[in-house]
Amino acid sequence: MSVDVGTGDGKAVLRWARAEPDRLVIGVDANAAGMRAAARRSTGLPNAAFVVAAAESLPDDLTGAADRVTVQFPWGSLLRGIVCAKGPVLANLARIAAPGATLVVLWSVPDRDRAALGPVPTRPAEEPFAAAGFEFRDLRPATIAEIDAAGSSWAKRLRAGADRPAMILSAVRR
Repeated sequence: MSVDVGTGDGKAVLRWARAEPDRLVIGVDANAAGMRAAARRSTGLPNAAFVVAAAESLPDDLTGAADRVTVQFPWGSLLRGIVCAKGPVLANLARIAAPGATLVVLWSVPDRDRAALGPVPTRPAEEPFAAAGFEFRDLRPATIAEIDAAGSSWAKRLRAGADRPAMILSAVRR
């Protein structure tokens, strides 16, 4: 099972569900309205589902269920929860990840956005991830191909990779 946390409009979930019909793909976002159109379009995709929940309080039903967890171009509290290790976000991502599950996070915070977000480091520290049960595998600038493969509508709107640098973090749940 794949869980996309902070799924936004849910288009990536639909794309992944079509590409992998034997895999359950769940999009989670605190904003129900943002996922509404994708949820309506998922009727022919029995392997796509949407859940309204914040990353700070993911449903207990997801505990240990995901072998792949993604977070694509987070903002606000979700971004701070991952990159700054603020609040329960990392612990919740670890809770839904089965042992051996992959976590992939893509984000873009150029200097011009830092005023709105407050202090956000250019790279997250490994220690909070380790404390949550994740082992870093890769942390580097994302390629255009990786950004495109994510299928994120938000990345396209941001012109991530083209007009603004993006980072990718890969980790594994111990």
